[in-house]
Amino acid sequence: MSESSWNKVRLTDNHYLVSRRSQEAFEQRALPYVRGRLVDIGCGDKPLEGFLAERIDEYVGVDFEGSLHGLGGVDVVATAYDTKQADQSFDTVLCTTVLEHLEEPEQALREAHRILKPGGCAIYTVPLFWHLHEEPRDFYRYTKYGLRYLFEKTGFEVILVYPCSGFWVTFGSEFNYYVTSFSRGLFRYVIDAVKVVNNLLCYRLDKLHKAEKFTWMYLVVARKPGPR
Repeated sequence: MSESSWNKVRLTDNHYLVSRRSQEAFEQRALPYVRGRLVDIGCGDKPLEGFLAERIDEYVGVDFEGSLHGLGGVDVVATAYDTKQADQSFDTVLCTTVLEHLEEPEQALREAHRILKPGGCAIYTVPLFWHLHEEPRDFYRYTKYGLRYLFEKTGFEVILVYPCSGFWVTFGSEFNYYVTSFSRGLFRYVIDAVKVVNNLLCYRLDKLHKAEKFTWMYLVVARKPGPR
C-alpha cells in the first residue's frame, strides 16, 4: 500500500509505540470494512489517505477552519456537527482521535450517521489514557462501555470496540513524552537513546502481556443498519 504517516515513524519518536500498535489494529480489525466513497472527519493532513487509496473510490477530507493541522489537505471546510454533505452519501466514515475534542460527541455521531449509507461503516479511534493535548479543545476520555452506549444511542450497530494496546504501550508512550521535556543540548542524544530502548522493550512487552484495560486508545467499527 501507499505510504502513510505510520510508515514514517522512527524509533526516537515519542509516538512510535502508539503508531505501531494503531497500524496493526487498523489493518487487522478495521481495514475489511473500508470501501467505496470515504469521508475523513477531522482529517488534518490526511495521514491515512495513501494507506487506504487502493481500497476506496474517493477520499473526502473534512476539517474545521481553526484546525491546528492547517487546511492544506482539507477538501471541505466544515465541522463534525455539520459536514455540509448530503444524506447517505458515503460508504465509509473515518474519524481518528477527534471525538475527545468535541464538546457534543453525540451530535457529531448523529451527523456521521446521517451522511453514511445504509450498510456503511463508521471507523473511529478514541483515547482512554492519554495526556492533555491540543488544548484547550480536549474534553473527554472514553471507556469501551461509554463508546458502545454513544454509538448505539445514535443509531449504529456496534461491530467491535477493540483495545489498540495494553499497559506497556500506554506507559512507554507517556514515558517518552515525559523524558523529552529534559531533551536539551547534547543531552538530547542521551534522551533519544533512552527512547529507542524504551520503545523496543515496551513494544515487545505489550505483545507478551497486553493488559487491555490499560489501553491508550480504542478502535470502534460501527455499522449503519441496512443492506450493504
